[in-house]
Amino acid sequence: MPRLLQSGHSVRTIVGLAAALMIGLLASPTSAQQASSTTLARVLVLGTGGTIAGQANARAGNAYDSGKVSAANLIAAIPGIDKLAQISAEQISSIGSQDMNDKVWFDLVKRIRTAVDNKEVDGVVITHGTDTMEETAFFLQNVLDTDMPVVLVGSMRPSTAIGADGPANLYDAMRVASAPESRGRGVLVVLNDTIHGARWVQKTNTTSVQTFRSPDAGPVGYVDTGSLRFLQPAVATKTTKLKLPDAPPLPRVDIIYSHANMDAAEVEDAVKRGAKGIVLAGVGDGNSSKGAIDALAAAAKQGVVVVRSTRVGSGYVNRNVEVEDDKLGFAVSLDLNPQKARVLLELLIANGITDPGAVQQAFARP
Repeated sequence: MPRLLQSGHSVRTIVGLAAALMIGLLASPTSAQQASSTTLARVLVLGTGGTIAGQANARAGNAYDSGKVSAANLIAAIPGIDKLAQISAEQISSIGSQDMNDKVWFDLVKRIRTAVDNKEVDGVVITHGTDTMEETAFFLQNVLDTDMPVVLVGSMRPSTAIGADGPANLYDAMRVASAPESRGRGVLVVLNDTIHGARWVQKTNTTSVQTFRSPDAGPVGYVDTGSLRFLQPAVATKTTKLKLPDAPPLPRVDIIYSHANMDAAEVEDAVKRGAKGIVLAGVGDGNSSKGAIDALAAAAKQGVVVVRSTRVGSGYVNRNVEVEDDKLGFAVSLDLNPQKARVLLELLIANGITDPGAVQQAFARP
């Protein structure tokens, strides 16, 4: 008999250890599963529609109708996504993002604020069409006061397409929204394994899955099924958020697109139709014809807030280079493209900020 078994105490010890080991082996899967379910982040998915929720239409080979699949069904079709987070889904709207509007924006803000105030979730994912995704992201960036991750995601191909990119994009967005290291980074946009900040991201191609880029800043990180990598630490800054009116709509702001042989008619028409603000999508460094600039100066004297932006896809609009902004009472958009400049100007006017100097300060804030 081996020496270890010569003692009854040793026998009891071995039997006890064996029993404990067997119990541990039998119990470990359940215990691990329970531990996993209780430690998973809680993520709320808010569906708005878009191509990611689209279904094929027979009118053309690549045709589809947006917003036909619910957010809940999109999630249910992705294997393994339930291992990333405890997921709940709600439908805010079912539209293509070309129809995105103030009401849907207000509804998103109301639901997210409720979730934050009640400590319901640890992150939010918003499924959205790509056409106006950058505008919704920038709107939310300016009004939401939370360090909780808010992530917008979409796709360039409908859910029924061969090679649909929506499932992978939504999986990646869930990874970002459920990760602690995503906190304090503002509103994010995730597509094609790339993470962008709301201020800089823009759609740059009509159909490519690589359409979203941040030309003036670059992406803030990358994500895939194996890893999540932010390029910089989260910056602990407190940006002043803008208040929303009690109900939509926001004040009217028109974008005027500059072009060769332009006269004053488009600017004058915007004023007649009640625009409270005008954003110039100017040529080059936010410039336009003499007739258009003169009309904008006249509008500014009537109390219309004028901001010069550019139709060029990248670069900053600078003050007083070719246009005498100080003299004419204009602000410039700096790094914001016309569509984002419009969103910010709507919010500023809604908050009673109309003085050109104060408007310029607001555009300079990150």
